[in-house]
Order: sequence, then structure tokens, then C-alpha cells
Amino acid sequence: MSTVAEALLAVSNVETCYGLSQVLFGVTLAVVPGETVTLMGRNGMGKTTTVRSVMGLTPAMTGSIRFDGMEIRELPSYRIAKLGLGLVPEGRQVFPNLTTRENLVATAANRRNVSDPWTLDKVCALFPRLAERLMSMANLLSGGEQQMLAIGRALMTNPRLLILDEATEGLAPLIRAEIWQCLTRLKAAGQSILVIDKNVQALIDFADRHYVIERGKVVWTGSSRELAAVPEVQHRYLGI
Repeated sequence: MSTVAEALLAVSNVETCYGLSQVLFGVTLAVVPGETVTLMGRNGMGKTTTVRSVMGLTPAMTGSIRFDGMEIRELPSYRIAKLGLGLVPEGRQVFPNLTTRENLVATAANRRNVSDPWTLDKVCALFPRLAERLMSMANLLSGGEQQMLAIGRALMTNPRLLILDEATEGLAPLIRAEIWQCLTRLKAAGQSILVIDKNVQALIDFADRHYVIERGKVVWTGSSRELAAVPEVQHRYLGI
């Protein structure tokens, strides 16, 4: 089990509101370096709000959010991103009026002086479809290609933690499989990952640990083996 002391990301007792409406109620989770962790739950239970709180997009009202030991809860989102958190947002949100290449190089950075950083060539090797569409406008890409672009754009920031909100939502089965294969390669290379997705079996196969959230509270946490062994948890909280 991950502890706050060893965690790359440590979220503790976070509460977040939209105006007068409270969405998160004491959310606590952790991701240690090199680990793949999921945040699971039905729609509207607080998964995206948790990610937005981590990234400073919807600031938490109370609690602690630490990244590599540094408190980041009150930092603006651009400073949080510069610390090494890369977000693949729900809905992809690529820059529609830029080409694929321009999307990838627009945010490229190697602030930590990684010896073998992500480059345009490396992203194209990971996603050969993008190599074929480098000069295409992003709004002309298919949904799957846009998701690959969103992942590639995040990787070009050389993140210490890659966060994916709805990694394969709305994609055709073959494209979903391709995305999971690429994420598996990233995991094998030691990339720390926090992922949200609705495909429970794919998440069990892919990730190390899981947090299940219900109505803004973490109601279950455990390993893939433990989650596979409790179908009642999947049925009650994940709609399976």
C-alpha cells in the first residue's frame, strides 16, 4: 500500500466545491513513482473534479495536495503543470486551428533536463498514425487520432506524472486497444500514471492499484487482484 511519505502524488482529505455545491468530501489517494493507479466510479461521482483539484483548475477548499513532497493545493495550474504533471483532459481539447505538429511542439519542454526526453520523433514512433497526419489540422483528425494527439502533447512536457481523464471514451474498439497498448508501453518504461476510464476490465488488466469513488468519497481501494476478487464492489459502485 502506498504511503504519503513515499508518494509522488499525495491527496489527503480534499474537499472541493462548485459555488455552494460541495462535490468532494475528504478524498484521499496516493501514487508512488512508477506506479499506475486508477480512479473509478460512475459518472458524476467526482472523478474529474478530483483531477481538476490536483491540477488547480478547480481549487480545493480544504485538505492537502502534495507533489514530490511539495504542497501544491494553492498553486495556480500553470505552476502545477511546470512541476511535472501532464494532463490528458476529458474531451481531448486539442487546439483545433493548429496542425498536429504544432499541437505537439507548442507545449514541448524538458524542464527537468531528462537525459532522453520526449521529442516529436519519439511521439510519432509511439503513435505512427500521428506521423502520417503531422500537417493536418487537429480538428480534421478522427476521435482516436485526437486522443493520441492529446496524449502525445502531454508527453512532450516530459511529465513525472501523466494523468488521463477518460482515456478511451467514445473510441472504436480497435482504437481503444491501440491506446491501451501504448499506455502499457509507457507503464513498462516507468511512467507514473493516474487514469480514469469506464472500461473496468481494461483497468484491472493495466493498473497496479485502484480507488473507487462514490458521491465524492473514496469508498474502496486495493490492487487489481483484490478488485477482481470482489465483483460485489464492481456491481455496487461501477455498474457492472
